Amino acid sequence: MSRPTNLITRGAGAPPPPVMTQASRQTTNALVFLGPACVFLLCLLVIPIFVDLVVAFTDMSQTVRIDGFTTKQFEKLAKPSPEALLGFELRGSFYRALSLSAVYVVCTLAIFNISFALILALTTTALPDWLGGLYRAIWLLPRMSPSVVYGLLWLWTIDPTGRGLLNQVLAVAGLDPVNPKLDAPLTVIVVANGFIGASIGMLILTSAIRSIPQHLFYAARADGAGSLSIVRHIVLPALRWPLSYITVFQSLALLVSFEYIFLIMGPARQTMTMAMLAYTKTLAPGIGSGQYAYGAAITLILIVIGMAVALILWRLSNMKRLLTRPRIEVQ
Repeated sequence: MSRPTNLITRGAGAPPPPVMTQASRQTTNALVFLGPACVFLLCLLVIPIFVDLVVAFTDMSQTVRIDGFTTKQFEKLAKPSPEALLGFELRGSFYRALSLSAVYVVCTLAIFNISFALILALTTTALPDWLGGLYRAIWLLPRMSPSVVYGLLWLWTIDPTGRGLLNQVLAVAGLDPVNPKLDAPLTVIVVANGFIGASIGMLILTSAIRSIPQHLFYAARADGAGSLSIVRHIVLPALRWPLSYITVFQSLALLVSFEYIFLIMGPARQTMTMAMLAYTKTLAPGIGSGQYAYGAAITLILIVIGMAVALILWRLSNMKRLLTRPRIEVQ
């Protein structure tokens, strides 16, 4: 008996199976892969920003009641001044927090997250694979350690008494003990956060260096190029986009970071950045918390500054060129 045809199998009146076009396939892929990310951003970024915008213009306090909309929270941050260039003058605590945040972000980013991370990446890739991997694993320990443990280690290191690690080393060298928390508080938070940022920068730059074709190094060696020439003419040009990404990402991360500052220094005025100021005014127990509208106003200004910094760095680093559509489309 002959095999039934496809027409008989499906039935005479059955429609042909639907064929997914390229446009519908791309739409389906976008929904599957980008849908969860869009929901995530909507719930954890867009909605919180909208709530912060609303709360910043209210008088919400510990009672979590809103009696009306007002701008008095922003009046706590700045006051009108006809002599000022912009027509207003920042108040003392907010001006100190803003200035400290700028110095903290620039110093940590330039010294550790970019320069020191680049040195670590160049050094560990020049070593044998097993030794370079060992050093990278050691430098990853601060990032892998719990925040509280890392903070406690720093408190032990900078302890002003003879029990502190730094003072023990100075005592062996015959030097007087020091108190970094009082003498150099900004240096403490820059170094503490710099070790964390340098580790992630080291990983990104190491991966970028490993992706450089080896024949470029062989050709440079054959032409008599030294190590510094290879780094200058081959490695650094290949690290342009990773360095741009690290600059943009770490700048925004440092701008809103306060976790290690609070664990190591506490609510000290000498290390009161904008993010730290917003936290102490809203959620820090026993340090003036409960001023939700005031903290929301500070956070709103921080969001505006973050957006401005991101756009400026985006423009200066020409990140748009990195995200252009590829010339070859793989289906």
